[in-house]
Amino acid sequence: MTTQARKQKGQARGEHRFHNPQGAEVKTRDEAFAAPLDVSAEAVTTACKLELHNGAITFALEVKFNPNTYPHVVTGGQITSGICGAPWEITGGIMGDTIRLDAKRTEQGSCADTVTIVGEYQNPPAYRGTYGFNGATSSFKHTTLYQC
Repeated sequence: MTTQARKQKGQARGEHRFHNPQGAEVKTRDEAFAAPLDVSAEAVTTACKLELHNGAITFALEVKFNPNTYPHVVTGGQITSGICGAPWEITGGIMGDTIRLDAKRTEQGSCADTVTIVGEYQNPPAYRGTYGFNGATSSFKHTTLYQC
């Protein structure tokens, strides 16, 4: 036992300090683990950027999802370029071992009204699969890469 350890052994133990998930100091352990009252949808949402490639076509995607679920539940986002009438609103889907993204066009025009992207995860981090318009899911092949 070291001299430092002997000194501490003879002294009264110090008071525990507790912190909540945001890092603020709280008085009790129960307060530290209590569910926060002011949790918003933004508190359980994170975003990632993806890039869908189909030959010469590239869609830029900004996907919002809940990181506390698996497969991750897609809560929103946008297809910002590369598709007719961009931006398109991502309305839902999942990301995990597989991907499914559903999006709808936000502007009026002669393009399709919806797009659905599906695929399977592969390494390096990407999804390989198909996408289609207005309810179809297998019209075009793609590889969708994570953008860090």
